[in-house]
Amino acid sequence: MTGDWGEIPEEDRKENQFSLEKGFRLMSSYKTSAQETTLLNALGKFIPPDERILLIEDTAEIQLAQANLVRFEARREQNGVPAVSIRDLLKASLRHRPDRILLGEIRGSEAFDLLQLLNTGHAGTLSTIHASSAKQGLARFTSCVLQSGIELPYRSIKTNIADSLNVVVHIERRPGRRFISEVLEINSYDPDSDLFDFCSMYLAPKEHA
Repeated sequence: MTGDWGEIPEEDRKENQFSLEKGFRLMSSYKTSAQETTLLNALGKFIPPDERILLIEDTAEIQLAQANLVRFEARREQNGVPAVSIRDLLKASLRHRPDRILLGEIRGSEAFDLLQLLNTGHAGTLSTIHASSAKQGLARFTSCVLQSGIELPYRSIKTNIADSLNVVVHIERRPGRRFISEVLEINSYDPDSDLFDFCSMYLAPKEHA
């Protein structure tokens, strides 16, 4: 199965496809109006058809053609019907035995529930978060986990993120086009220096930035 990865070298395209098919856990960071949904739609085409996908969104935007797809959508409280939050849906997701979990966007405390799922070994999980760079995406993910009010040390949270997250892809938008500007591979977290150890798998040429 192949697809269009945009303006990146052929070697990086093959590596990205290999990462997805082998179940790496990936988070996409994006700038405003970068059309992160388009990226998740494209990545979804690489998921093998025999895998069960659980898709969780606030509003249905991601379009996947797989037959074995379970779609969850959050709702607000209305007409006496209680609200169903993203956190509620993430907590209920394991009952449906998914091979892959796709979370449309990380915005707040649901990041902790997603991190818990990642720690249980759900390979191939995909999600997005709003940030100005791939590195900033890691910082925002940490901040969102802290919003849940859980009583865990700050460095323990970052250690869990480093252990659970494999790749961060950053996308940007320029007049007339969208492109992948950066891909980071997360190796580990050093609590003494309070720094993530990561390597840059791809960085767009400066004229694209």
